[in-house]
Amino acid sequence: MYAAPVDLSFKNISSLTDTWIEEPNSGLRPLKKNSEMKYPSCSLRLNNNNITELHDLQKTVSHFLAQPAHLTWLDLSFNKITHIDHVLCELRELRVLYLHGNSIFILSEVDRLGVLPHLHTITLHGNVIETNKAYRNRVITVLPRLKTMDFSAITRQERVLAKIWHQSNSRCRSSKVNQ
Repeated sequence: MYAAPVDLSFKNISSLTDTWIEEPNSGLRPLKKNSEMKYPSCSLRLNNNNITELHDLQKTVSHFLAQPAHLTWLDLSFNKITHIDHVLCELRELRVLYLHGNSIFILSEVDRLGVLPHLHTITLHGNVIETNKAYRNRVITVLPRLKTMDFSAITRQERVLAKIWHQSNSRCRSSKVNQ
């Protein structure tokens, strides 16, 4: 059984290395450390901070979690993240990823997350990429195992429409290359 999420939200953290000196917020379920002074949790909240870079994410996860490879839920919402860093792709057990309310502006960077075999829930609304008219279709296409996006269930009809969009978009690109 896993413990409550390790909650480092609302700490005014700008760098992930800053988290290493922080004590997690206490919630309704008390957090207990194991003999190695790590938390037996599979969830990490880093939301509502000022984080811009994720390159120290693996070290941060290892610093707090007893089993860092078992991280399944990560909340990075409401930070100042501009890119979907490759380090997220190393979190192979990740199932839920919250990235809403950041400043991510390159829609194609979402494609990187397609390597996560268990990712079924993602939030990306409140980022610049949301203004791209292909936003929802693109995300549904490149992350085919998603069940929920932006707190909304992905319907069978949306999957069909996203597939049609992808096929149409692929044909348009290939015809431009051949001209």
